[in-house]
This record gives sequence, C-alpha cells and structure tokens, in this order.
Amino acid sequence: MADVENVIIIGSGPAGYTAALYTSRANLKPFVIEGFMWGGLLQQTTEVENYPGFPGGGIAGPELMQKLRDQAEDFGTRFLTDQATSVELATEPGGIHKVHVGSDVYLARSVILSMGAEHKKLGVPGEQELAGAGISYCATCDAAFFKDQVIMVVGGGDSAFEEAMFLAKFGRKVLLVHRRDEFRASKIMVERARAFDNIEFKTPYAPVEFHEGDGPFKRVARLKHSDTGEIEEVEIGGAFIAIGHEPQSEIVEGVIDVDDDGYVKVDGRSTRTNVPGVFAAGDLVDHTYRQAVTAAGSGCQAALDAEWYLRDTPEVPTPEGLPVGDLAEAQWAAPQTAS
Repeated sequence: MADVENVIIIGSGPAGYTAALYTSRANLKPFVIEGFMWGGLLQQTTEVENYPGFPGGGIAGPELMQKLRDQAEDFGTRFLTDQATSVELATEPGGIHKVHVGSDVYLARSVILSMGAEHKKLGVPGEQELAGAGISYCATCDAAFFKDQVIMVVGGGDSAFEEAMFLAKFGRKVLLVHRRDEFRASKIMVERARAFDNIEFKTPYAPVEFHEGDGPFKRVARLKHSDTGEIEEVEIGGAFIAIGHEPQSEIVEGVIDVDDDGYVKVDGRSTRTNVPGVFAAGDLVDHTYRQAVTAAGSGCQAALDAEWYLRDTPEVPTPEGLPVGDLAEAQWAAPQTAS
C-alpha cells in the first residue's frame, strides 16, 4: 500500500513554495508536485522590483523562485517536477485524497491547490518571441522599464483600463487598443481613462503581429482595422496584453467548486474549498491582485489551514493490506482528468 502523505501541494510559484515552507517547518513533510513549468509566471519575468526584501534593483524572477524553492527544500520539502493529471478527492473529513501523475498515484490526508493562472495570449506572430523583451502581461511588474516610452495596452475590460492608467504615470503616451468601439470596462473606468491627457484610444483595431524595430524600445505593432481590414504599423516602446487570465483549475473542475471564470471558490477569508482537507491559494483563487507577494501570503494561509485541519481531524481508517485501487472507493468523488 502506498504511503499516505500529510500534505500534497499541487503547483508551485510563490503560493505553492510558501505553503511548502510553512508546512515543512511544521514537520508535515510536504510533497510538492510542482509541474514542468515550476516557479509559475515569475519564471517568465526579468526583474522583480516590488517583492519585499530586495533593495537595489530587485531580483530576477527565476532567481526569486529558485530561492523560495531552496528555502522550502532546506526544511525537508520533497519535489516532483511533473504534472498532476487528475485527482480523486475524499468527500468526508479525514478521508484520503488521491493525486494521479500519469500512471502513478499519490495519497494524502490534505491537498493544497496552487496551480496558478495563466495570462491569456493573443496568439499572434511575435508575441511569444518578444515576451519579456517588449511584450508584457503585468503593468505593476514592468511599467518602470518603459519610462517615457510609447506604450500600447491591448484589451477592453476593467483590467486593461487599470493597466493603461497605471502605465500613463510612466509612459509619455499610452495607446489603448481594442477590437471594438465599445468597451467591456465599466463606465466609470472609461471616464477616468479619458481624463488622462496621455491616454489615446485606438479602436476598432486588433494586433495581428509584433516584431522588433531598430534597437531597444523600438518595437512595431501591426494593427488591423476590424471593419475595413486596413493594416497600420505603429512604433511602440512595448505592449501590455490585458485580455484576462485563465486559472489552471481543469483537474479539479467538477469536484471542487469554481466560479464562472474557473477560479476556485474558498470559504470567506480562509483557503478552505468545499471539499474537506483541500485548500486553494494564489492566483488560482485571486481575481483581483495577482501579485507575487499576495500569492505568497495566501500560500501561508493555506499551509496554516492545512496544519489546523490535520491537527483537528481524525483520519478515516482504511483497510490494511489492500492495493491502492481497492481503497474504499466510495469515499472518492469522480476523478477529473486534465484536458
């Protein structure tokens, strides 16, 4: 019979690694299934200047993630650099949860979900090639690099308008590009943006390609008019894509409660999900802030919630000597497989 872990953490990033740090210091010996793209979105970020504790220019995103991972490992966290493919979650308090990684099965008394959220991509040529070198997805993270530049923001919702107004403090001009003349953003957000002298609306256009220009901060965006098909090239210092996020909740949809956008629901200010012993943290639950420091904070909360759950919840006994596949199947919800 497979060993039963105290806690399995699915995912990494600031939330997962902070949860691992706290649970390992509590001597719970956490097991982290960190994914192939371990470290989360910060692995795609160059300089992080707004994470507390790193004066003098900040720290590179991959270096920060490596430090968080190393610190958790120092206290005994074990890692599997692989992808969780499905889960079977016990429906009763004290039940044993199953996490599948391909054909392998791991058992745990508690599970912390920290799979994060991915920025939605435009999917146009040049976007991937220039990511981190002129194309960004986080104004709070990268705005200072584009001081006094012409900055493009792509999107039409509240998030795009928030990005545009924040970037207007840095850039000499901000072009807000949207494929329609009408915006999904709230009326008050549109009115606030119109009050900025250096924000210009460019509609109805959509980017169809990005490519390098002649030197640093010389990028070119090819825009297509949504009605006429006319192509226009615009020189910019950089572009921020703000068309939303996609929480990576596929493996728990149908078992864990999620909202209409796929974010995992939690109970009030806690990290408890609707399934006993399963907790969620980081961008997987966060519609609003989506910052490394807030993700780390919720990872701490999830670790403490898991610790208290394990302390206060008796374990449901399982028949000894049975193979994993025969373990009280009735206690599990239907398995969910990653798409």
